[in-house]
This record gives sequence, structure tokens and C-alpha cells, in this order.
Amino acid sequence: MASEILSTLLLEYEQKKRKAELDAENRKTALYTKFPELEEIEEKLNNIAINTAKNILNGNSSSLDSLNNNVILLKKKKEELLKKLNIPDNYLEPNYDCKICKDTGYIQNEGYGSSFCPCLKQKLLDISYNKSNISNLKQENFDTFNANIFSDKAEPEKYNMKISPRKNILSIKQKCIEFVENFDNPESKNLLFTGNTGLGKTFMSNCIANELIKKGKNVLYQTAPVLLETVIDEKMNKYRNSYQEDFYKNVLEADLLIIDDLGTEYINSMKLSELFTILNTRLLNLNNKVTKTIISTNLNINNIFKNYEERIGSRIAGFYDIYYFFGDDLRFRKKI
Repeated sequence: MASEILSTLLLEYEQKKRKAELDAENRKTALYTKFPELEEIEEKLNNIAINTAKNILNGNSSSLDSLNNNVILLKKKKEELLKKLNIPDNYLEPNYDCKICKDTGYIQNEGYGSSFCPCLKQKLLDISYNKSNISNLKQENFDTFNANIFSDKAEPEKYNMKISPRKNILSIKQKCIEFVENFDNPESKNLLFTGNTGLGKTFMSNCIANELIKKGKNVLYQTAPVLLETVIDEKMNKYRNSYQEDFYKNVLEADLLIIDDLGTEYINSMKLSELFTILNTRLLNLNNKVTKTIISTNLNINNIFKNYEERIGSRIAGFYDIYYFFGDDLRFRKKI
């Protein structure tokens, strides 16, 4: 199954790559037809490249400086002409979806070999594990965030908080932006979102996921019940398959792990042990790789200490910034 998914994705990548390069070629043809001088410059640059290669092969380095100077002059002339025509410098370049791998799905490592581009790794995570869990990233991000649907009225007697829900969510939003900006700092803390259902916890997690994916990070999202059940199944099943082995590896190594609905799972000693292992391993930042976790729950920190082992509560209390969401249920109003 995993190989079939990868093959399908690589075919999609190849098609995207070809389309981007064909579109660039069509733009170039149209532009050169309208402005022949640009094509003449391009032909001269190509001829210089050929002559340079020939001189290197023949051991003739005496004219290389002259050729290089001509290249500099021609490129400058081309840039000036494009600027005069009000055409962007990258107009003739392929518009790849991913600028890192140029829609190949792979990046070259230092020395030899290659590895998955972050964009391909994220697609594999989405298809294999995330499924519809973070499918709303295009709709749920910082740009579509609307604080106005939160009440601007402070009601201490109702929420036991002196500030309004709107002021609170704006403060949380700013802290989430800082979390993204400082993600690679091993000293910055993880996040615990706590509060009733329908107050924007999942939305804010998606905002963070969206920004980190843009930065080339990979994000794994799972509800606590599914996460722990799958991990336990992997541990108990002696006939492991690649899906299970890859899942547990990604749980421990994903740049960002989002654990949603903590507290809705059935608790037993084995699950408590696995939850501690996951949280603790990710805090260790193994192999000099920073890994962060976001936990979303209806439980407050006191209930976490009460319902889980003290060592789990202490890890969360010590290594997570805790943000309390409060207000009226937003599911019956406009989106955030």
C-alpha cells in the first residue's frame, strides 16, 4: 500500500513538473516572438556556454575570462531589457509548486544520495495518517482568523476570567505566531490548549500546522484515542507491517505532533505508559532534531494530574505553555 501511494504521488509530481516547465516554455516562446532581442541574447548565452565547455575540454583556459565577461554583460543587458518591459525576472522560470525540490519530490543530501522533500513527506503523512484531520488548512489559517466573533465583554462571574474572550483569543493567537517563529529553538516550549469544545482549539492548531508546513516542516495529526490504539496495536502485533512501523516512527519523529481530544480515550496502564514514552521521547529532541507537540483537551491541568500519572502531568506542566480557551460555543456561529 505504501509503495502504491508513493508511486501515485511521484506520478503527480512528474505531471506537475512537466506542466510548470511547459508553461514556462510557452511564456518564453510568446515573449521572444514579441521581443526578438531577448531571444538573440538567449542564443548568445547558449553559444557562450557551448564554447566554454569546449575550451575546458580542450584545456584552453586563456579565453575563459573573456567568455565570462561576455556572460555578465549579456545577463545585465537581459535584466535591463526585462525591467524596461516591466517583466519580472522569474517570468521565464518554471513556476514549481515546491521551490525546494522543483516538483521532483526529492532533495539532494550533502555528498551523495537524496531524501524525501518535506513537501512529499507531508503528503505521505496526510494520505496515510492525517486523512481529513487537517484537510481544512486552506480555510483555517491566520489569514482567515476572525476575532470579532468572540465576545468583547468580560464576564468574570461566567468564565472566572477578568478579560474578554476576544482579548484572550488575540493573546493566544500572538503566542501561536511566536511558537511558529521560534519553532527551531529547543528552549521554546510545547503547547497545551485547554477549554470546552467549540472554542477554536482545533482551528488554532491548524493555523500553526499551516505555517509550519509552509516552512518545510512535517505535521502529524491524530486524536488521542486513535493515536494510542494504533501504537498499542503496533506493539502487540508481532506480525508488524510497514504501515504500523512507519506510524510509530513518525509519531516520535514528526516535526510537529498534534494530539487532539486528549481525555476522550479509554485509559489503561499500557496507554499511560505509551503516552508518557511519546511525550518524553519528543521532549528529548533525539538526533539533534527539534520536535514539538501540541495537545488539545477539554481537561484543565489539575484534571490531567488527576486522570493521568504524575509523571505525565509533570512533563506537561513543566514543558508546555498552557492556554485556556473560553467563551460561547462557536460551532453555532460563523467560523473563526
